[in-house]
Amino acid sequence: MNREQAEDVAIKALGWLASTPDKLQHFCNTTGASADDIRVRANEPEFLGFVLDFLLLDDSTILSFAEDAGIPPESIRSAQVSLAGEAPQWA
Repeated sequence: MNREQAEDVAIKALGWLASTPDKLQHFCNTTGASADDIRVRANEPEFLGFVLDFLLLDDSTILSFAEDAGIPPESIRSAQVSLAGEAPQWA
């Protein structure tokens, strides 16, 4: 997955989190991000990577987002790897 596609997945994930106050609050509590951080950093690849890291903490969250977004669940990890600039462990 290229960086642009990865950013698209992460932006969708951030929008998905923001669509429900409880989900967004859980993200903020878990990551320490504030509403200001989200507004200021929402387009930064590093911050978007944090959003995907958060999703990857819980299988049910991954599956719920993937279903709502209409994407394969494994694409979330691929997007996270692309944003982090890592080589996949299985490569």
